[in-house]
Amino acid sequence: MTSQPYKTIRWGIIGLGNIAHKFAKDLLTIKDAQLQAVASRSIDKAREFAETFQSIKAYDSYDTLAKDPDIDAVYIATPHSFHKAHAMLCLNHGKAVLCEKPFAMNLEEVQDMIALAKEKNVLLMEALWTYFLPHYQFALTELKNETYGKLLKVEADFGFTRPFDESSRLFDKSVGGGSLLDIGIYPIFATLSTLGEPEHIEATCTNFENGADSTCDMLFKYSNNTEALLKSTLIEDTPTSCTFTCENGTITLNTQFHAPTTVTISQNGQENILDYTGDTIGYNFETLHFNQLLREGKTESDIMTFDFSLKLIKTLDKVRNLIHLEY
Repeated sequence: MTSQPYKTIRWGIIGLGNIAHKFAKDLLTIKDAQLQAVASRSIDKAREFAETFQSIKAYDSYDTLAKDPDIDAVYIATPHSFHKAHAMLCLNHGKAVLCEKPFAMNLEEVQDMIALAKEKNVLLMEALWTYFLPHYQFALTELKNETYGKLLKVEADFGFTRPFDESSRLFDKSVGGGSLLDIGIYPIFATLSTLGEPEHIEATCTNFENGADSTCDMLFKYSNNTEALLKSTLIEDTPTSCTFTCENGTITLNTQFHAPTTVTISQNGQENILDYTGDTIGYNFETLHFNQLLREGKTESDIMTFDFSLKLIKTLDKVRNLIHLEY
């Protein structure tokens, strides 16, 4: 692939649910990016989405979108259990793929996706948008530089309440519904991106009547008594914050830590609040990164690397095994 520094990236979107709406809304704010086509099983839904977000084409077939020669990159926002199939469909047609988190359902599926991307020499990246947000990059830099000393503990939670509805994707175990894969991935991501892979994991859960996990409590243990206390839940409204406790201070990513938010620095009894909220939802940051990779002819992100995605899915698999959660 050759470098094309000013090329407009023409996007397709597969799966037109809530998260796709957010992605498409922020795509409109990006210079040199165009929503070329969208696809849903319902042509009416596709046409409505296309009209709302200025897409040139609307399809009722994912296969047709993947074959469209006018598309450079595809954002996959279908339920978790379809990620592998839809990613591989697009990769096989030479389309760069930005696939929503979790990358797939298990390690084997992720390995297959990465292997195909390498075989086809096509860009593939897991869309874990938090990694690219300014407030999260700020925290990573402070922790790497040990501005407040060594990192000792991570505490992160993600929880909200929804009435149980087995027909909803969120609760449908067959497509990866439940708290762990949908939202538990964020506290785990925060830990892996700062402390790395744990030496020991403990995990417990509660389940809905259909077997999908309603809560998951996790303890990650590291050497030198470093640890991470993590929680995901669909039956409780939690702060959804992330606190990094260091030797000489703390960094707290406040409510909705996975999205653009405020950051509180606490040191020597003093608090300083930094505001990282902005004019967009925040999906534009990962998209800008992906667009640049594509223009430069890259086939892997230097931030959301294949190695990190593999570590993330491995850790999710380990937690699932501990709580006896099978899809």
